[in-house]
Amino acid sequence: MPLALLALAISAFGIGTTEFVMMGLLPNVADDLGTSVPTAGYLVSAYAIGVVIGAPLLTALGSRVPRKRMLLLLMAVFTIGNLASALAHSFGLLVAGRVLAGLPHGAFFGVGAVVAARLVSDGRQARAVATMFLGLTVANIVGVPAATLLGQHLGWRATFLVVAGIGLVAMAALAALVPRLSLEHQGGLGHELRAMGNRQVLLGLLTAVFGFGGVFAVYSYLSSMMTKVTGFSETSVTLVLALFGICLLYT
Repeated sequence: MPLALLALAISAFGIGTTEFVMMGLLPNVADDLGTSVPTAGYLVSAYAIGVVIGAPLLTALGSRVPRKRMLLLLMAVFTIGNLASALAHSFGLLVAGRVLAGLPHGAFFGVGAVVAARLVSDGRQARAVATMFLGLTVANIVGVPAATLLGQHLGWRATFLVVAGIGLVAMAALAALVPRLSLEHQGGLGHELRAMGNRQVLLGLLTAVFGFGGVFAVYSYLSSMMTKVTGFSETSVTLVLALFGICLLYT
């Protein structure tokens, strides 16, 4: 496999870590910013809003941008968003930082999957794309629990500083390892939206919406439920998050 896939996997690891780490840090953030855990839960929604807005918008805006440059720009936005989250001194600024960090999420995986497939010969594209998404899997098993543990001991701001550092490492890896690829013809945003008229596509999307909606309704408040309802210690949350990530690997 090309080393460029490692750069994509590192990027996916950083994105996956920042996406889910808030679930383990909600009580810490709420205490530090003087708000309630339910209110702090809007930070999970803020990231999701960034993903929903950024995926179609940035994909459309970047349709004529060379793939390597687009990946670097998206990771730059990701890094700035996490740095802004780490430096936020109010709940409102942290919400804004989370939205900014979420903007490149969908577009990066879309562009990254195209790049991964073009890096290998015919018949190996699926494996190449899976290699990139392996970074997301490792994030759930290792990144999120480790980042949660770091935030519990050094403060949640340290977690986002580290994730911003991962973003810088990912940018360096992308710049050094991903080759320049010719810009293939794109159907445009209208072409993508027309796919929504396909009943099978719509059914698949609705299945994902309701399925993951149920999972994240629980996962978002996992830390509070474990410590305040079931009586687990704060340090046990890290192990539960790791277990969750391992179960995702085998589902």
